[in-house]
Amino acid sequence: MEKLHIPVLLSEVLAGLHPQPGETYLDLTAGYGGHASEILDVTQQFKGSVLVDRDEFAINYLKRKFPHEITLKHTDFYSAVLQLTECGETFDMILADFGVSSPQIDMEERGFSFKHDGPLDMRMDQNQSLTADEIVNHYSERELAEIFVKFGEEKPGRAKMLAREIVHHRPVKTTKELADIILGKSRYSKTHPAARVFQAIRIAVNDELGEIEKTLPLLPKLLNKNGRLGIITFHSLEDRLVKDYFKEASSFGEESELKIITRKPIVAENQELVINPRARSAKLRIAQRN
Repeated sequence: MEKLHIPVLLSEVLAGLHPQPGETYLDLTAGYGGHASEILDVTQQFKGSVLVDRDEFAINYLKRKFPHEITLKHTDFYSAVLQLTECGETFDMILADFGVSSPQIDMEERGFSFKHDGPLDMRMDQNQSLTADEIVNHYSERELAEIFVKFGEEKPGRAKMLAREIVHHRPVKTTKELADIILGKSRYSKTHPAARVFQAIRIAVNDELGEIEKTLPLLPKLLNKNGRLGIITFHSLEDRLVKDYFKEASSFGEESELKIITRKPIVAENQELVINPRARSAKLRIAQRN
């Protein structure tokens, strides 16, 4: 099958999770199966392994890619974790890659990217009602500014200015229109001036940080003894949640649920960045179940 997505930090994930033949695997953000393919090639344990994604396009792709013995769950990772916990399922390895997949970014009709002209959508789950259009065109100026500060880490003054400018130009119909409004009030630096605003809106649409915060404390219950947990983040807001949780869960001595394997996050080597520039902000943290 055509490879739609280059998995980030693949060699580092394989080294950190150290899959073995017969081990079970849970991928909470399976996407287009990049990490899962390599791990399952080693384990050959399709029965008892589970791949999760809330993106319908990804799930349909995974159905064609993997044997029917593997369990696919079309839902968000928090709901999947609740379901699996209630069923008493456990795994030898769990991986969560919290980044947006390349196909999501590259598909204009998904509305994730300021580089393409598409609808203001940004939904990872096409069945949910909240879209970027609702936020951009109907949230108050104050609410927009708060989102830009909280989820985009914009400075308060700039966030207020951009919110005011967006409200002034309503209705905003496309991603290009939104990006142009921001560009018109910005100086171009290393990153596109719209990057933080698009990140903030995407996080708000998909409740990304809320999902992570609710999910993390449940993960040890899904790990077998000595099971490995790998989490990939792409910005400081996500990484801080993971770092703080790992620290807390490993702070009770012998009673701790987790043991931290990576004291510092693992980042991409230059060789990978040449092939996959989107890996430049990726950070991998790994812990092990006591």
